[in-house]
Amino acid sequence: MGHTSVVGSLLREWRGVRRMSQLDLAMAAEVSPRHLSFVETGRAVPSREMVLILAKALEVPVRDRNAMLTAAGYAPLYRETNLDDPKMADMRHALGLLLRQNEPFLAVALDRRWDIVMCNTPWSRFLALAGGGALEPHRVLAPPRLNLLRLLCGPFRPMVVNWEEVAREVLERAQREAASDRDPARRQILEECLQSVPEEWRRPRADASPRLVITVDLRLGEARGRLFSTITTLGTAQDITLQELHIESFHPADPETESLLRGLALAG
Repeated sequence: MGHTSVVGSLLREWRGVRRMSQLDLAMAAEVSPRHLSFVETGRAVPSREMVLILAKALEVPVRDRNAMLTAAGYAPLYRETNLDDPKMADMRHALGLLLRQNEPFLAVALDRRWDIVMCNTPWSRFLALAGGGALEPHRVLAPPRLNLLRLLCGPFRPMVVNWEEVAREVLERAQREAASDRDPARRQILEECLQSVPEEWRRPRADASPRLVITVDLRLGEARGRLFSTITTLGTAQDITLQELHIESFHPADPETESLLRGLALAG
């Protein structure tokens, strides 16, 4: 199979993921439907620019855009730099700063697999309270890393009062992300977590839109707290590692929880 046939197969695969017809994609990318058909069947050689235009129209993740470029016979465009690399020193500092700014409230940096890359001090204390072990805050954690999905379906479960509501929302979000990803490790983690939930959770609800804010009711020893989560993305489109990172921050949903978390921080 030649390069063009391989990239054509990838285009058809991504059209299927996005539920787009060939005509839909041609219109979204502002290209000739005839030319797109020729690219998919291998009768035309797509230019590098054309590959990127089609990938953008399909909202292909940058990691998979590299694979598409390679399949078409071109060099990858997007670099992937390990967070431990000296060139990432400024980003490590920025990541730690963002996590510190959320204290005394919880915040954690995650990669595309929901692995914990870095956390702040309140998050580390919460993890220890849940029996999930201790993590050194504000530092890039070395692999193998703890996974938030596994924690949610494991040691965090008794601490989340509204666990079914939270877990279903989070797992549906993870399923939507995995549907547009070619990473088998991510799918394996998700499948592992879905083994411990009701059967109907294995299929995201078609009529349910992703919630902008998730409220988490927690048991913190003898106390109760209500948190809401927000997501911050910090990557640039030119580096895969940064593009795939995001920060989950948890803020108090009421004054009582704010006082509780501030008190726990002072208690150390």
